[in-house]
Amino acid sequence: MLRFILRRLLATPLLLLGVATVAFFLSQMTKGDPLSAIVPERQMNNPEIVAAAKEKWGLDKSLFERYAIYIGNLVQGDLGVSFSTRRSVSDDIAERLPATFELVSAAMLIATLSGIAIGVVAARYRDGPADYISRMFSLVGSSLPVFWSGLLLLFLFSVKLDLFPGPGRLDARTAAPAGITGFYTIDSLLAGDIPLFLESLHHLVLPSLILAWSVVGIIVRLVRSSMLEVMGQDYIRTARAKGAGETRVMINHALRNALIPTLTIIGFSFAYLITGAVLTETVFSWPGIGSYAVSSARSLDFPGIIGVTLVGSAAFLLANLLTDIAYAFANPRVKLQ
Repeated sequence: MLRFILRRLLATPLLLLGVATVAFFLSQMTKGDPLSAIVPERQMNNPEIVAAAKEKWGLDKSLFERYAIYIGNLVQGDLGVSFSTRRSVSDDIAERLPATFELVSAAMLIATLSGIAIGVVAARYRDGPADYISRMFSLVGSSLPVFWSGLLLLFLFSVKLDLFPGPGRLDARTAAPAGITGFYTIDSLLAGDIPLFLESLHHLVLPSLILAWSVVGIIVRLVRSSMLEVMGQDYIRTARAKGAGETRVMINHALRNALIPTLTIIGFSFAYLITGAVLTETVFSWPGIGSYAVSSARSLDFPGIIGVTLVGSAAFLLANLLTDIAYAFANPRVKLQ
């Protein structure tokens, strides 16, 4: 186990280097001019201003010189300076990452609990009304575009019914809690501010529901199929023959074994949502790395784009490693080589 973890950790920097290389050269192949994000439009015809900007940002160097400089800085932990914000990309991402983690954590909690519960009910009442409804629910959630369902629920529950607040992590006039973890719900609790906790939780509900709905269908289908496979095993029939109730058989015997393959999709779903929350964060004005990626793409902010790409890649690699370890602990028959 330890040898496997060490090998994976040692391979991670090389994989991230490969991702950074591909992202760098792809960004340089775009037709847009990054100078448009650096030099004001009225100064674009001034050759002195343009030349000074190219020299300052290294755009006067050849492609491979820029690549060598970028990789050299990346090895030292420097992701460069954003063309748009004029700040370190590392600082920008570190400032926005807690917002994304809070949203994704809430969404995964909702998706995991509801997906497992719906999957168990669908398997228990196979080919019945509950099964058809659950499969339809998961199909709709997986098929609807996030931007459409997000705008629809925002219009319905925020504008029409006034049950939930509008976009943002807090109301416009509310000050953010002291930054300890970056999670507004946790920081407000640590500060003992219950009204602020309720307000931040209120803002978190709609975007996390929309984000959870996009992955809950996968969890439902996998739990349902795993439960149906497990329920045909001999030990399930033995448990029923010994007089165990159906609820006990489903929860204590069938579900425990059916959850083993579900661990994989839960781990990858968490990593996917970190970078896949772009549309949700855009619709709900959530200041995470998804909205940062959108603003970087709009302004051709290459350092910001590559920085977000590396964060997403690192999330997938880490999720893959943790999922493999959890799978090995959950299933003693699996050995990590």
